[in-house]
Amino acid sequence: MASSAYGIDLGTSNIKIYAKGEEQVFTAKNMIAIENKNTIFAYGDAAFEMYEKAPASIHISYPLCNGVIADIKNMQCLVKCFINDLCKGTIKPADYYIAVPTDVTDVERRAFNDLIKNANVKAKKIMFVEKAIADGLGMDIDVKNSQGVLVVDIGYDTTEVSILSLGGIVLSRLIKVGGLKFDDAIRNAVRKEYNLVIGGKTAEKVKTALHELEAEGKPAVVYGRDIVTGLPVEREIPTELVVDALKEHFDTVIDQIKVILERTPPELAADIYRHGIYLTGGACQVSHLDELISKGTGLKVNVAASPIASVALGLSKIITDENFHSVAHEIDGLSGGK
Repeated sequence: MASSAYGIDLGTSNIKIYAKGEEQVFTAKNMIAIENKNTIFAYGDAAFEMYEKAPASIHISYPLCNGVIADIKNMQCLVKCFINDLCKGTIKPADYYIAVPTDVTDVERRAFNDLIKNANVKAKKIMFVEKAIADGLGMDIDVKNSQGVLVVDIGYDTTEVSILSLGGIVLSRLIKVGGLKFDDAIRNAVRKEYNLVIGGKTAEKVKTALHELEAEGKPAVVYGRDIVTGLPVEREIPTELVVDALKEHFDTVIDQIKVILERTPPELAADIYRHGIYLTGGACQVSHLDELISKGTGLKVNVAASPIASVALGLSKIITDENFHSVAHEIDGLSGGK
């Protein structure tokens, strides 16, 4: 085992990196700001601060889309910048463990391999781990035994529903519904009901504060542009409007979980009935989602203690515990015969 190893979970919204020997997982916004088409102006959380506020000369983007790499050049720059920050400026040769969704093509998988290989981070060995397996390990589930486990990972762009058993994936489904769709639903509802245009960041703040606002019985206060007058205004949005706006997308997630459950072998279905559903991913914390999934499927829902970092925590176990080395694999064969 190399003395230096990194576990990387490339999320569309957040990148999570585990560095061997460190106790905490490094988390930052997976964003880059490019000035005049070729100069890095900012990256990570600093770029997110500028998002929706930058002039035309600065282009701010997410290099990932729907869980796969959309802009490999910018993603390579980001990986190098983040690893450089973690190494405090001295990048040493290391092994890299990358979490990838199960439902991606060989070409998309190869893109993850090329990303690390060409990012100038001195990668000695590049290993791949199925994201759902890393999720399971991150939630302290023994994924190598013969019990069936249903993991639902709700991310920014996608939701991955997977059934695990014996260190592998029995069934998996990736759907294009996630936190971004939730934000868009809130924006559309506010626009329709109040003739008010709000930004993506504002919608995200409302979404994350929903549970708190409901507990306190307060409406959400938003700032935006009035469509009729064109002027900036402040509005109070009732939480019921937000809950109703999100329901359609919640129902889509529940329907996909049911589709997977209908295709599950009976013995594994019995295990899932006993243990319930394991819910993780940054967007799984939205108010009422766990309750609605439980109601819609009739199963108990276990929410991860740290949903955003669960994949990276799983990668940390794979790096540090020899029992789990077997769930990681190289895909060097892809460039050759596969």
